[in-house]
Amino acid sequence: MKDAAPAQIHLRDYTPWPWEVTRTELTFRLDPDATRVTSRLSLRPRPGAAPAPFFLHGEELALLSARIDGIPVSPSVTPEGLTCAVPDGPFTFEAEVEIAPAANTALEGLYMSNGVYATQCEAEGFRRITYYPDRPDVLAPFDVRIESDAPVLLSNGNPGASGPGWAEWHDPWPKPAYLFALVAGDLRAVRDRFTTRSGRAVDLAIWVRPGDEDRCAWALESLKASMRWDEERYGREYDLDIFNIVAVDDFNAGAMENKGLNIFNSALVLASPDTATDSDYERIESVIAHEYFHNWTGNRVTCRDWFQLCLKEGLTVFRDQEFTKDLRSAPVKRIEDASLMRARQFREDGGPLAHPVRPESFVEINNFYTITVYEKGAEVVGMLKRLVGDDAWRRGCDLHFDRHDGQAVTIEDWLSVFEEVTARDLAQFKRWYSQAGTPRVSVSEEWDGTHLTLTFRQSTPPTPGQPEKAPLVIPFAIGLLHPSGAELLPTTVIELTATTETRRFDAAALAAAKGLDTARPVASLNRDFSAPVIVDRPRTTEENAFLLAHDTDPFLRWDAGRDLARAVLCDRATGAAADDGAYLDGLAAVLEDPALDPAFKAQVLALPSEDDIAQTLADRGLPPEPLEIRAAGETQRDRIAARLGDLLARTHDASATPGPYRPDAASAGRRALAGASLALLSRRDGGALARAEFAAAPDMTRSLAALSALLSVGAGAAELAAFEARWRHDRLVMDKWFALQVVRAAPAEAAATARRLIGHPLFTWTTPNRVRSVMGSLAGNAAGFHHPSGAAYDLYTEGLLTLDARNPQTAARLSTAFETWRRYAPDRQAAIRHRLDRIAATPGLSRDLGEMVGRMLG
Repeated sequence: MKDAAPAQIHLRDYTPWPWEVTRTELTFRLDPDATRVTSRLSLRPRPGAAPAPFFLHGEELALLSARIDGIPVSPSVTPEGLTCAVPDGPFTFEAEVEIAPAANTALEGLYMSNGVYATQCEAEGFRRITYYPDRPDVLAPFDVRIESDAPVLLSNGNPGASGPGWAEWHDPWPKPAYLFALVAGDLRAVRDRFTTRSGRAVDLAIWVRPGDEDRCAWALESLKASMRWDEERYGREYDLDIFNIVAVDDFNAGAMENKGLNIFNSALVLASPDTATDSDYERIESVIAHEYFHNWTGNRVTCRDWFQLCLKEGLTVFRDQEFTKDLRSAPVKRIEDASLMRARQFREDGGPLAHPVRPESFVEINNFYTITVYEKGAEVVGMLKRLVGDDAWRRGCDLHFDRHDGQAVTIEDWLSVFEEVTARDLAQFKRWYSQAGTPRVSVSEEWDGTHLTLTFRQSTPPTPGQPEKAPLVIPFAIGLLHPSGAELLPTTVIELTATTETRRFDAAALAAAKGLDTARPVASLNRDFSAPVIVDRPRTTEENAFLLAHDTDPFLRWDAGRDLARAVLCDRATGAAADDGAYLDGLAAVLEDPALDPAFKAQVLALPSEDDIAQTLADRGLPPEPLEIRAAGETQRDRIAARLGDLLARTHDASATPGPYRPDAASAGRRALAGASLALLSRRDGGALARAEFAAAPDMTRSLAALSALLSVGAGAAELAAFEARWRHDRLVMDKWFALQVVRAAPAEAAATARRLIGHPLFTWTTPNRVRSVMGSLAGNAAGFHHPSGAAYDLYTEGLLTLDARNPQTAARLSTAFETWRRYAPDRQAAIRHRLDRIAATPGLSRDLGEMVGRMLG
C-alpha cells in the first residue's frame, strides 16, 4: 500500500529524464504467484541533460538481479524504486524481478481476472511490473517475449515469432510505459478485417472468455465505424497490421488505449439484445471509438507529463462526442453532454475537489482522472474549434499531428499550432486550462423600442487555492426570437473577453427584413451550450414556456423545459405554492409535435435530478432537504401522469418498435420514449402495463424499463426474483439487477437494501463493476444516501475502508459521494464530517483515498 502522506508533485518542477531509452526488451515467465520479468533497457545520456542520479521507478517488486552491460550490480532499493551508478555513455541495464499477479487486487500493473493475466499501466502501473522510468515523456520501441502455457499470449504492436508456450511481439512505434499491455489466458477471438483508405489490410480481433463470442458483433462494427470516421474527418489511418481488443471483468475504469492492444471492461464490449440495453450499445460504440481515437490523440502524440492529461483526454473525448453526433442525434448528444457537465462537473467546480483542467500539482495522479479533466477538457477543445472555425480547426489538427508525431507534448504545444494557423493570440484562452471553477455570465437587457442592448458580465467564483480569477475568452452563442415565434437573429457566436461588455442589436431592422412588426425580441442565450458557463439571467415562466414552444435551438428548447420543471420542484421541496400549468402544457406540446425526435422527447419528459434540485436550492442559500426533494419529484410525476395520461398512452403505443431488435439511433429513441412513458403510466395503473411488458419483453432494454417502472411504484418483487433466476449466471446482467434495487429503494430502505446485497453470494469486493453496482447506486439514491438515520453514511464509510484495503483507486473515486457535504444543513454536515474524519484517521489509509478525503475536509 502506498504512503498515506507523500509529497506533492508540481508542474513547475518538471525536468526531462536525463537518459533516453532507445529500446526496451521484456521477457515474461508467467506464474500466478511468482511471475518472473526480465527487462533489458538500452540507454544513452540525453544531450544537454544536467547530471542526476540514475533512478528507476519500482513498487512491490522483488529484485532478483541487476546488471549493467552484463556485469552484476547492487542497486540501492527503496519502496519507490532503485538507484545505482551508471556509465557516462550509452549502456544497457538489465533487471530480473518477481511479482505476484494473483495477489494484485489493486488492478494496477500485471494482475489476474478470472484466470486471465491482464495489465493496466496508466497512469503509474508499469512500475509494479519492473524497474523503469515510468513517466510519459520517456518513449521507446518495445520487444516483448511471453512464456506461458496459456493458449493466447498478446502484447502491443505486431506479432513476431511464436511456438508452443511462447510468443514474441514487436511494437515499432516508440511509446511510454503507461501504454504497455500484456494479456494471456484462455480466450476466444472474434475476427474481422478493415482496409484503410490507402489499401492496407488490418486484422481485427476481439478476445473474450469462452461463451461470450456471440456478444462481440456490435463492438466490431463500432471499431470499423471508428476507423472509417477518423480517416474521413481527420485523415488519420491506423498504423499497425493488427488491432486487438480484450474484454476483462475486473477493470478499474472503462477501457485503456494501449497501442494495438486495447483492454476493456467487459461491460463496454459485450452486447446482445437479450443482455444489453440501448444505453449499453451507445456506450460501447462511444468508448470503442474513444480508445481507438487515442491512437493519434494520446499514443502517436502523447503527454509530456501527467499535468497534460487533459491534452489527450479532453481532445479524445471531444472527438468521440463528434463521432456520436455524426452517427446518432446531434441535439440529443449535446443535451446529454451538457447535462453531464451541469450535474457532475459544475458540482466538482463548486466544491472542495475543484481543480483546473490542467492541475498545477497532485499527490496521487489517479485522483485527477476526473470529470473536469475529461469533460470540461472536451468543452475547452470544443470552444477552441468554435473560435477558429472548421477550416482552421482541421488545418491546426493536421499541423499538430505532423509536427508532434512521436513526441510527448504540452498544452502550449497544442495551442501554438492554432496560433500559427490563425495568427491569433490564444494566451487569454489558455486561462481555461489554468483557472478552476465554473464561470458565470450575467446578462441584462435594455429595450428602447427599436434596439435591444445586451450587457454581459463574467465572473468566476473563488476555488481552493485560487481566490482571484481573470476574465476568460468565452464563445457565447445567441439568437433572437420575435414574439410570434419567428427567428430574427440566427445563431451568432460572440466572443466575450472583458469583465463587462455590451452588444447592440437593431431588432427593428431584423424584423422588417422578415416582414414582421417591431417588437421586443426574446433572447436565446448560450445556444447549443456553446460555453460551459452558468448563465445568470433568470427567465420568467412565460419566457421559458415561449422558448420551449418556439426556440429553434434544441438545447435551449430542452433547457427551457428544465427551467420550468426546476422551478416547480424547488417550490414543492420548500413548501411554496407550485404552479405547474405552463410546464405541463409545454410537455404536452412537445409530445404532440410529430417533427420532434423521440429521443429528444424522452429527454424533455425526464425531470431534473434530485442532485440538480439540491444544488439549485443551495445556490439560493437554502440548505437542501433530500427527503423533501424526493417527495417533490414523486408528486410531480404523479401530476404528469394524471394530467397527460391519455397522451402518454398514445405516445407509448406509437413508440413501439416491432420486429427484430436494432441498435440504431432511431429505434433506440423510440424505445427511450416508450420507456419514459411507461414509467409515468405505471403511476396510474399500479404497474399493470409494465408487468405485462416485462413478461413479454423481447430484449433487455424493454425488460429493464418495465422492471424499473414496477419498482418505482413499489411493485415488482416477483419480477425481480424472476429476473435473478433467469440471469444469475450472467455477471453483466446481474450488475443491472444489483444496481436497480438500490437506485429504486425507498429512502428509509436504501441502506438496508445495499447491505443485504453486499451479503449476496454473487457480491464481491474484488470486481469494481459489482462494487459500483451497489455502492455507486447507493450514492446515486440521494434521498436514501442522505436519510436522517445516517445508515447509508455508515455503510458507505465501511465500504470505502473495506475497498481501500483492496483497491485504493476505486475507493478514491467512489469517495466523491461525500464531496457536496458542505451544502447541507449543519446537522447533516456534522454527520458527514464525522464519517470523513473517521476515514482520515484510519491507519494505513492509501494515498489515493487519503488525498481525496483530505481535500474534501479542506
